[in-house]
Amino acid sequence: MYRRILVPLEHSGTDACILAHVRTLARQCGARLLLVHVADGWAARNQQALDLRESDEMRKDRAYLEDQATRLRDDGLDAEAVLAGGDPAREIVALAEREQCDLIAMGTHGHRLLADIVYGSVANTVRHLSMVPVLLVRDPQLAPRSTP
Repeated sequence: MYRRILVPLEHSGTDACILAHVRTLARQCGARLLLVHVADGWAARNQQALDLRESDEMRKDRAYLEDQATRLRDDGLDAEAVLAGGDPAREIVALAEREQCDLIAMGTHGHRLLADIVYGSVANTVRHLSMVPVLLVRDPQLAPRSTP
C-alpha cells in the first residue's frame, strides 16, 4: 500500500509518538521511511542564498535526525534523514512530491488556541497544500483529559 513514507520530526517529545506509529506501519507495508526536520530559523532560511555555514542549531538537528534514522535502521527498517530549511509546511509538501512519497505521517499537538490562530498549524497547512495523503497522529500525552 505505502512504499515511501515522509515523517516530519520537530525534535520534541511528539516525535516518539509518530515514530512508534510509523515503525509498525512501515513494517506492515514494507515501506521506506524518509525523516525530515525543517529548520526554520534565520540562518536556515537564508543559508543557501547567503552561502552561510550551518548554525549550531542546524548541526544539532542533523545529529538528532541521523540518530533517529540509525535507530530505525537498527530496528530493521529502511530509513534516511533530510534536514531542510525554510517554511516547514511548504518544505514538507515539496519534499513529499519531489521524493515521490505516498504518505506524509505527522505527529500533532492538537489545538493550541492562540498559537494556532496567530501562527497557524504546520499540520493543518500541510493537509491543505498536499496532494499526498496525510496521516495525523496526536500525541496521547497532550490529549485533553476527560472528566468522569
